[in-house]
Amino acid sequence: MSAIAAENAITVQNLLAAFEGESNAHAKYTAFAAKADTDGLHGAASLFRAAARAEQIHAANHARVIGILGGQAEAEIHPVEVKSTLENLKAALNGEQYEIDTMYPGFLQEATERKNTAAIRTFHGALEAEKTHARLYAEAIALLAAGKKDSWIGEARDFYVCPICGYTSETEEEHERCPVCNCPWERFEIIR
Repeated sequence: MSAIAAENAITVQNLLAAFEGESNAHAKYTAFAAKADTDGLHGAASLFRAAARAEQIHAANHARVIGILGGQAEAEIHPVEVKSTLENLKAALNGEQYEIDTMYPGFLQEATERKNTAAIRTFHGALEAEKTHARLYAEAIALLAAGKKDSWIGEARDFYVCPICGYTSETEEEHERCPVCNCPWERFEIIR
């Protein structure tokens, strides 16, 4: 970490923590998608795949800023504990809520105090995407808990992921542009 300026040390620590968290979320959601498919919950699997892609985008964005600030992005990928799809959805929602309520607000505050616009941008994009993931996970949990497997959680479906910030939508052309980063909608990735 000798190439990192002293005023950026905490920001880089936060970026590294976020990079590791997003990298692990990608691995976790990929495993959860396979389990949901096995359980015949193909819509839930589609959601996990879309969220996994978004987390991969967040990790790449964080890694890029780490590099700009003189650091090197490294993450330890932890073993994934796969349970029932309902339990996996709840674990995913808990992780998203932590990022929304605690992690990203704290990281954003520190980056804002340092006026680090690159860190602010990557943290803000991730935070806004995590809010959509939390909403979708909560909806999936409610449907599954109510036994509504004939709803969208049962059938494979398309989700739309912004390739720039990871914003995730369940509807096609929800906006002309990404509401978070202004990326044109036609550039969104379709994840099924």
